[in-house]
Amino acid sequence: MQLAPLASGKMRDVSQNGDMQRGDYEDPARRLFAVRGAAQAEANEPQAILDATEKLMRGLIERNRLEPEAMVSCLFTTTEDLDAEFPAVAARDLGLTMVPLMCCREIPVPGSMPRVIRVMLHFYAPADHEAAHVYVGEAQKLRTDLEAAQ
Repeated sequence: MQLAPLASGKMRDVSQNGDMQRGDYEDPARRLFAVRGAAQAEANEPQAILDATEKLMRGLIERNRLEPEAMVSCLFTTTEDLDAEFPAVAARDLGLTMVPLMCCREIPVPGSMPRVIRVMLHFYAPADHEAAHVYVGEAQKLRTDLEAAQ
């Protein structure tokens, strides 16, 4: 392993020819962001899950001015009462065919809002970007502390 200095003073691994190793990234003009969001499906039916997820994803993409090439990954969770469809299907239908997507189960906290789809989307954007979280419809009640998310 060879080390080379970064502008930050930290060291990074480099290959024999001085190229950065896969996975290393440092660009002072861009940085990694993560945004959150949620939507409530009307029912545990495939189309209701797809519709809620599409509205949520369109909101995140539009408010953050995102292109698929800038997206790193997207993690979806659903409450335990939603199992008729994967939310990732809606994201693929929107054209996110090269973005790694994963669906998981949200922990079942007693008294929590039912039929909720949550998402955390990672992307690269200019360093001065202001991340916009998106909570759709009744899911806005989940994050009343985030005015920018409404």
